[in-house]
This record gives sequence, structure tokens and C-alpha cells, in this order.
Amino acid sequence: MSEAKLQLEAVDKIYNAGGARQVHAVRSLDMTVAPGEIVALLGSSGCGKTSTLRMIAGFEEATRGSIRLDGREIHRLAPAKRNVAMAFEGYSLYPPLTVRENIAFALKSSSLSKTAVAERVGEMAHMLEIEDVLDRYPSSISGGQQQRASLGRALIRDAGLYLLDEPMGQLEPQLRALLRGRIKFYIKERGLTAILVTHDQTEANALADRIAVMEDGVLQQFDSPAHLKDRPANLFTGTFIGEPPMNVFEAEVRADSGRLRFGLSGGVVLDYAEEEFSEALRRTLAQKLRVTLGVRPHAVRLAAEGAPAEVTANQWLGDQTHIAARFAGGSIVTVEHHHAPYAKGETIGVVLGSADLHVFDSQTGAAISHGGALA
Repeated sequence: MSEAKLQLEAVDKIYNAGGARQVHAVRSLDMTVAPGEIVALLGSSGCGKTSTLRMIAGFEEATRGSIRLDGREIHRLAPAKRNVAMAFEGYSLYPPLTVRENIAFALKSSSLSKTAVAERVGEMAHMLEIEDVLDRYPSSISGGQQQRASLGRALIRDAGLYLLDEPMGQLEPQLRALLRGRIKFYIKERGLTAILVTHDQTEANALADRIAVMEDGVLQQFDSPAHLKDRPANLFTGTFIGEPPMNVFEAEVRADSGRLRFGLSGGVVLDYAEEEFSEALRRTLAQKLRVTLGVRPHAVRLAAEGAPAEVTANQWLGDQTHIAARFAGGSIVTVEHHHAPYAKGETIGVVLGSADLHVFDSQTGAAISHGGALA
């Protein structure tokens, strides 16, 4: 199977262009997917990720820009001529054909023998746990089984690019976890290039080499899962990525007597030694009156000497405790990796280390620093 490089340059998608209800679904999207790479398009409903996938597949026309696959312009080609395999969220199986015939249909134009086709279909069915429904028709199987059959029909093809639109959205969590590992191994073992559309962060993190975070048609950040969490490019990415979400506070910046202080609402002051921050960051912060601070719940420490917070909720999830508390005129969430016995109304001490702070520009949302150094 072939590896292929995908390039999107200044791609726009405008629905009802010039009309009263014009929708600018994708805005000047630039993105390059390397051969053999798995990329996830991640975002909330209406962010433009599905429109992007459909433009690559050829089911939507790009309003502006170009799409190249392995150096070949494909944005003006019919879907069948793009050498792209796609698994739809809506299954799109052929009703008159059995599941076996649906999956094998993708190999109809190949030079494989009937025996070879049967072997490949069997292997795909085994990987996707649908061996027991191969001889049934789509109307007689569950939505999850139909979705796996659709996924199998796409993955079995010899294509230059594989597009997976919410490919496991109908599956129960246990099966999804099992298949994520199998599907990633299948794609990586064969060096395939794939793009996954999902709203599920766990799925994106588990499957993708890089994740493209989108919002309002704009690519917010295109990076590895680790960098999206540890070095978000802006406040949107910082708060969108991560579960529980990042804690965020507006703060006034003050520097004097070798200390750097962030004044939060409710009289809370975070006080640090200047040397905990790089010189370049200190110079940048000296020009700011207000910033937005972010800290991940897993990085919040509880200690008696910390700033006071009042517990409002305590949830034990079986392997960790999520504690919500009133803090700095708002709320803060912390994660403890043990059963923490704090009761509602109890006062706890919150410590936010300088190495765990993310600082964002309050006006633009752009990241200023992560962990004491410039972003």
C-alpha cells in the first residue's frame, strides 16, 4: 500500500456564498500531513472539521485554495479519481449486499484472487470483531456493527489516503478502547496516511501522531498531543484540551523587590521569586498590566500553607478524586490520585507552582509563557 503526502493551502469553505445566510465554515486552512502520519481533526460541532474532511474526499467543493495528494492536485477531481478511502459516520453500506460482500466490494477492481480476497476480508472482520455477522445484511445488524463494517470496507482498500469520520462513535467504551489499539497498529504497520475526524479527545490522543484543533473554521494549533497539553498556542487550545479542563484566572501583574506577583480576584495573590521565571519572560510581563493564568487540575497541589479555597464538590472516580472549590472569586478543580476525604464546605490550601503556570495575553488569548519560560 502506498504512502502519500497531503497538502492543504489556503483552503476556504463558504456555504451559500453571497447569500443572506452565508456560513464561512473553513477559513484559510494550511496543513501538511506527512506520509505515514495519522492526523486527527478535533473540535466541537460546527468547527469545520467535517467540512475539511469532505473537501479532501471530494464531497464538498473548496471555495478557495488547493488540495494536493502526493504532489497531485485533487481538489478539482471527482471523488472516485482521488485515490481516497473514506469511512463515513453514517455507515453508507450497500443494503442488498451482505457485510462480507460490502467489505469485499472495495477490492472488486483489484487483481486479487477470490481466495486472497476472502482471506483479507476475514482478517479485517477478525480485527474489527464482526466475524459473526459477515453473512448478514446491514439492516439486520446493530449500528455499531454497521459502523465497523463501513470502517473495514475503507481500511481494506489500497488507497493513497484514508479518511475516517467519527469511525467508532457508535461503539461502547470497552470495544472502542480495544479497537483503537488494533486500528492504529494496522495503519502504522502498513505505513498508511490517515485523517481522523473526532470530537473525542481520548480517541484523538490514542490514535493520532498530531492533532489539528479547530474552532469557528480556524486552525488553532496543529501539534503533538503532548505539546497541545503542555504548550498550548492560545487560551482556546489550553482550555479545550484536557480533562478536567484547565483552570483559568484573570490576574494583575506586579513586580518589585525581586518578587513577581499575580493578583487574582478575591484578594488572592500568587507570589514568586523573580528567578523562577526567565529574564525574557520577566521583561515581557513588565509590559503587561493584566494577563490570564492557566493551570491544569493535575498540577494543582493541596497544602496547609496554600491559598484558602472552600470545597464545593468531591467526586471519587475509582482511580482519582476530582475536587472543586471556591477560589479567587471563581472556582478551581484539582485532581488527587487517591481517595481524598475533603467534605463540602471544608477549607483547603491551594498551591500553584510557577513551573505549572501557563500565561496568556488577556486581549488576544495568545500564549505568553509555559512553566516560567516564553512560549
